Amino acid sequence: MSVTRVTVRVPAKVNVQLAVGAARPDGFHDLANVFLAVGLHDDVTVTPADELRVTCEGPDAGQVPLDRTNLAARAALALAARRGIEPAVHIHIAKDIPVAGGMAGGSADGAGALLACNELWRAGASRAELLAICAELGSDVPFSLVGGAALGTGRGERLTALEVGATFHWVFAMAGRGLSTPAVFREFDRLAEGHDVPEPVASRDLIEALAKGDADALAAAVSNDLQPAALSLFPELADTLAAGRAAGALTALVSGSGPTTAFLVRDSAAAAGVAEALRASGTCRTVRTATAPAPGARVLTPVREPGAPVGA
Repeated sequence: MSVTRVTVRVPAKVNVQLAVGAARPDGFHDLANVFLAVGLHDDVTVTPADELRVTCEGPDAGQVPLDRTNLAARAALALAARRGIEPAVHIHIAKDIPVAGGMAGGSADGAGALLACNELWRAGASRAELLAICAELGSDVPFSLVGGAALGTGRGERLTALEVGATFHWVFAMAGRGLSTPAVFREFDRLAEGHDVPEPVASRDLIEALAKGDADALAAAVSNDLQPAALSLFPELADTLAAGRAAGALTALVSGSGPTTAFLVRDSAAAAGVAEALRASGTCRTVRTATAPAPGARVLTPVREPGAPVGA
């Protein structure tokens, strides 16, 4: 029975801590990056095709590149090269994670395509090999594969799983335009000129708050060193953050490199109230609620039909 179609569901993320070190000689930054996967997802479906192609549907799909710069395409090419497989596959992305929103939507698609192609081609890549390919693709891609909660060090690709003791409730406000992650890091470097940038260190209080499931303690400990840079490039985000705080959010922060803003709330009722206030504020384009943690990339039921193995 050959596999003729595989769909993988992959989560968005929020960075509850993003500590950023000074720029390294290679242009990257050392990070202490505490990832939390949240229940907003993209679905990545792969099917055999005459050649590699990418299609996309969903909110802001028109902003997603459909050429070989797309991380999903790069993931297929990387796995195919390792296994000597012709990367003749159609990758279809059903977007629900904000595009260019600081929630790792592109990274999620890369992890999803990698896992899906591994199943479609019966490539037999181990978890360790998949994670190694993810790290080659980008700093956030390994976490998109594993989900849950994790501390990312190095440039964020070296992961240590973290315990989460309860479900956390979040509200996310999507901005009217995107922000480029490289541009935000460049602005971070510009703002840091002439200042000593400390080595990034994970917050013990934050890790303990996650483990205990203590929303108040987590709210007191969240931080994002990229937030000043994101606000410098997109000052209007300050109005969105203020609106969420005024509506009763326990804390508010820019998600990753932005421009999505994230609001931790106490429960589902509070999430509904903060979401409604943000919608009424006129400071954002759309609002979503989600819980965390969420599982990492996972294969939904593949479709199998009689025939020769695909990729053989």
